[in-house]
Amino acid sequence: MVENDKPYLPVLWPFFALAIFLFAGIGDAFAHGVAQGDQGYVQEVSGVQFMPFLYLGAKHMVTGYDHLLFLFGVIFFLYRIKDIGLYVTLFAIGHSTTMLFGVLTGISANAYIIDAIIGLSVVYKALDNLGAYRRWFGVQPNTKAATLIFGLFHGFGLATKIQEFELSPDGLLANLIAFNIGVEIGQLLALSAILIMMGYWRKSRSFARHAFAVNVLLMGAGFLLVGYQFTGLIVA
Repeated sequence: MVENDKPYLPVLWPFFALAIFLFAGIGDAFAHGVAQGDQGYVQEVSGVQFMPFLYLGAKHMVTGYDHLLFLFGVIFFLYRIKDIGLYVTLFAIGHSTTMLFGVLTGISANAYIIDAIIGLSVVYKALDNLGAYRRWFGVQPNTKAATLIFGLFHGFGLATKIQEFELSPDGLLANLIAFNIGVEIGQLLALSAILIMMGYWRKSRSFARHAFAVNVLLMGAGFLLVGYQFTGLIVA
């Protein structure tokens, strides 16, 4: 058993980095969007570009802190690989479904409102981990259904952003499929890093002592995302 709290520190750094990232005013570069350098590329290309879109999908997930914060909350108290796989699959199904549906049908919504809902998904999961719903309302929401539903919102948020780029219809479906595959690859890479970190932390005494505090930080990060999006909506 580890006697000190050092394993706790690596868990906090992502939250500190996120706060600095958002307060610096550059969060919009990656929050459910595509980096400026990639936007010009996806707008100019036509035809099937499988590998580039595969790369962009993986990059989107690895740099998509809203995705990662939600998934971090989802797996926080999951110990069995079977359970982790189930919840991640539900999220992936929701994300992929609305991303493909939104882009192919041209259905969209206000990006700020959708991204605010995505921020609320982080708040929801943090409160769920804190046991707030059971204490406040005496009921436990269906966590599997919630993961799927919020996955739908996450995917629809990305679809709304992608539609702004007016992608070429030539090879669009194949490129979107490649992007989705890339998202899943990026998700596996990011989750592997998170699970290694969590596995290390769970072996220490600090996990039991600080799990509550970390979920409060997670909730705060979610509210920060919501505030950022509402500020953008008002300014816009």
